[in-house]
Amino acid sequence: QVQLVESGGGLVQAGGSLRLSCAASGRTFSNYAMGWFRQAPGKEREFVAAMSFTGSNIFYAGSVKGRFTITSNNAKNVVYLQMDSLEPEDTAVYYCAANYLSSSWYALSTAKEYEYWGQGTRVTVSS
Repeated sequence: QVQLVESGGGLVQAGGSLRLSCAASGRTFSNYAMGWFRQAPGKEREFVAAMSFTGSNIFYAGSVKGRFTITSNNAKNVVYLQMDSLEPEDTAVYYCAANYLSSSWYALSTAKEYEYWGQGTRVTVSS
């Protein structure tokens, strides 16, 4: 089992920044690809960003590329999502997820490929 706990959400004005954190515990953190997804009210959960278990592959959704950055600290078992130039359209509940030994675009960008999920942290961007 892998336990994931997100933090860092909140209310921010458009153009502002937030950094989300996802703390992992349980299995060996370095064996898991880590992804961020989000779900806005009335919408499907969508892919935001992900990092392969080796850290060599990083993918972003087109809507966030250039504004969001995913990083990790393996020593602390934490993955981050730095979100800059936030827009009202970024308002959603953000979830982190873990995917065992994955590195491909499909595996990292597809929600059903992930085995473990956090409880989510809410991000609200006001205009």
